[in-house]
Amino acid sequence: MACEKNHIQCSSKVGIIGAGISGIAAAKQLRHYSPLVFEASNSIGGVWKHCSFNSTKLQTPRCDFEFSDYPWPERDNASFPSHVQVLEYLHNYATHFDVLKYVKFNSKVVEIRYVGDRTSQLDMKPKEYGSLLNGNPAWEVAVETNQSTKVQWYAFEFLVVCIGKYGDLPRMPVFPPHQGEEAFLGKVLHALDYAKLDKDAAHKLLKGKKVAVVGYKKSALDLAVECAAANQGPEGQPCTMVIRTLHWTVPSYWIWGLPFFLFFSTRSSQFLHERPYQTLFKTLLCLLLSPMRRGISKFIESYLAWKLPLAKYGLKPDHPFVEGYASCQMAILPENFFEEADKGNILFKRASKWWFWSRGIEFEDKTRLEADVVLLATGYEGKKKLQDLLPEPFSSLVVDSSGIMPLYRGTIHPLIPNMAFVGYIESVSNLHTAELRCIWLARLADEKFKLPGIEKMLEQTNEEIQVMKRTTRFYKRHCISTFSINHSDDICEEMGWNSWRKKNWFSEAFSPYNSQDYDENKEN
Repeated sequence: MACEKNHIQCSSKVGIIGAGISGIAAAKQLRHYSPLVFEASNSIGGVWKHCSFNSTKLQTPRCDFEFSDYPWPERDNASFPSHVQVLEYLHNYATHFDVLKYVKFNSKVVEIRYVGDRTSQLDMKPKEYGSLLNGNPAWEVAVETNQSTKVQWYAFEFLVVCIGKYGDLPRMPVFPPHQGEEAFLGKVLHALDYAKLDKDAAHKLLKGKKVAVVGYKKSALDLAVECAAANQGPEGQPCTMVIRTLHWTVPSYWIWGLPFFLFFSTRSSQFLHERPYQTLFKTLLCLLLSPMRRGISKFIESYLAWKLPLAKYGLKPDHPFVEGYASCQMAILPENFFEEADKGNILFKRASKWWFWSRGIEFEDKTRLEADVVLLATGYEGKKKLQDLLPEPFSSLVVDSSGIMPLYRGTIHPLIPNMAFVGYIESVSNLHTAELRCIWLARLADEKFKLPGIEKMLEQTNEEIQVMKRTTRFYKRHCISTFSINHSDDICEEMGWNSWRKKNWFSEAFSPYNSQDYDENKEN
């Protein structure tokens, strides 16, 4: 929306948009600048607060999802925390480091204006990026609050965007004319709207209803299990999952026969994957070991086909396991998922195209599925949300022609000055990924190191994008899981840290890395 600027309410060095995991991590690392954090809702937590269902759990154990200097209570507990426990942990972290005082709740950023030095298209590509903090405002931010209909403007030297890829703007399917939601006599909800229901309202929506869940990633799996739980007994109705693209699902770590994630999360494993800017030795080693990478992927696929009834239900993906891992699209199966399928409470329908009819969903093979409720677990338009917020020409620059945000170190866009983006790359531990980049960002703001030239940063980001394109067809998700340790090495070295974080070479090679290995107190 357009806003008229009457005056600047407040000027500050650092502004942060969003108070989810990334925003709170950024506020903690930049707290010596007394940042202003704008949060549109009344709570911190981001997707853990606004996109979680009653059954939503973390997909990793506690020790793999924690801040480097704030361990979980009972961190060795093997169970996966619920979304309520994750929110409690995040709130305790924010309280412990006294960052809640920087957060302005119910404050929605509705417009951003650039007021820095790069005023024309001709100087959009200088040789050097420049300092993050140079004493002059670079960005003006318009904020709406619940307490006032009047927009307030703030000015910042440096702006950190942490609004994330998920939530706020649902991705909705496109249908032929007159065959969309308006043709359906039942109820249609996106997963974002379902997440707003309390436990009783969600149960009432599903109980005794014919429910179709569209999708087959984490949200869809959770929705199917909740639907099955609400329809136990003789009067219950089955839930049908409508699946366009299959992705690999894996059981909990603790019921696996082999510790596959150890293979992917150790330093030695990273040699099995490509990475940008490798030495000649590492390049040759990758070439020699690439058949092993494919072989291990095949072995894991065979194991999962044996462990899970994928063939029985036609749920084996067409792409290799390593592509699913490389795109961060694997999902840990909810408890009792296939048990409910075996009881007939969860059904599956493969369909590349579908649309609505008055009593349900119709497919391209002319078959029909009757439904009372259709739940859309079809994802979010995170990049569009970001592009809608940024002014031109930056809105057009933030995503490249291949659909990826070309972020140096997953944080700085070389062509967008005095702005950082946290939470836009994915890994097997997004919290650790965000925290380490916030540590890097704070040291960059403190001028403890300098960025390379803009051409060098663009070259680096392009190298990473090419690696992702060669690794998986789902490269647009910007997942760094297959070279995350190497990515962390580069960040450490740029900050002047030792990139080898373990106590001895054996642990370096074969022990899984976790957040505590990157505790900045080790560098003091």
